[in-house]
Amino acid sequence: MATDQLLDWIIELQSIAQAGLTYGKDIYDRERYQRLREIAAEMMAQKSGLSLEQVTGLFCNDSGYQTPKLDTRAAIFKDDKILLVHENDGSWSLPGGWVEINLSLKENTLKEIKEETGLDASVERIIALHDRNKHNPPKYAYGVCKVFVLCQARGGSFNKNIETTGYAYFTESNLPQLALVKNNEEQVKMCFQAYHNPNWEPVFD
Repeated sequence: MATDQLLDWIIELQSIAQAGLTYGKDIYDRERYQRLREIAAEMMAQKSGLSLEQVTGLFCNDSGYQTPKLDTRAAIFKDDKILLVHENDGSWSLPGGWVEINLSLKENTLKEIKEETGLDASVERIIALHDRNKHNPPKYAYGVCKVFVLCQARGGSFNKNIETTGYAYFTESNLPQLALVKNNEEQVKMCFQAYHNPNWEPVFD
């Protein structure tokens, strides 16, 4: 078994456990997630040669140094209109989501596009890196770096999924109700500016 593959599994186990501890409500489920996290830490310590205490501090983020989470948002255009996905709550957003621990930024962007729209796409360039708390309400207790990426659709069609109910293209002057927690009007219009400017330089906070 390749070491890299084993490490990927350990990282994924820790990620599942951390998500369960964050969002789980049932006390018994939380106990199971905590034990799963401890097992992942023990496996990582065995594999890396670090002490369990070091691994817990570095690998189990709740007790280690907190760095910003990454969120990607894809800007796809057709006929000078931007693609937005229809959320379950009726609002609209750029396709995207949290960057998974074992995927690159590019891989995650394309994965989110496929999952939420059914479209195959390619990545062209970075539009911006935003400190989420400077742009999107409500303010989170942890940091989030939002990465806006200019992409191009290459084919495919909508697939039913648990996050979105469809997608549509909108002009800059006729945007629908946006999911402000994910993207606001300023950010969507910034994507239009980047699309129109072949010499666009990524902006960042």
